[in-house]
Amino acid sequence: MHISQLLRRKGSAVATVEASATVRTALAMLAEHGVGALVVSADGRTVDGIVSERDVVRALHERGAGLLTEPVSNLMTAEVHTCQPGAGVEELARTMTDHRVRHVPVVDGGVLVGIVSIGDVVKARLDELENERAQLVDYIQTV
Repeated sequence: MHISQLLRRKGSAVATVEASATVRTALAMLAEHGVGALVVSADGRTVDGIVSERDVVRALHERGAGLLTEPVSNLMTAEVHTCQPGAGVEELARTMTDHRVRHVPVVDGGVLVGIVSIGDVVKARLDELENERAQLVDYIQTV
């Protein structure tokens, strides 16, 4: 399965935040959208960074509540692992595991077209395995 197929199923909406927004604003957006990460983008089309719940929790532990008034740019990961719509789900799972990331923006021609979480990848793989199992059962029953 390709990432483009996964996006067709789950949708291509991406929650973004500007780098100048406060961490408090980012937290509100995470809660509002029910997501674990926001793509940091000045225009909603390019990827300037990414900020996750995990980033906020770790920074709160290190820097305290004052972090909430700081800009997202102080917290975001600027070197973002991205993928293209034509990438395979297995390939993306490997990338996520190797780099220990849970959210990967999908970029096509430099433009943000979606985001995939580790949960999306796991669900896609489980669906593939279930389809394979059903095909094997059908084959066995016809033999």
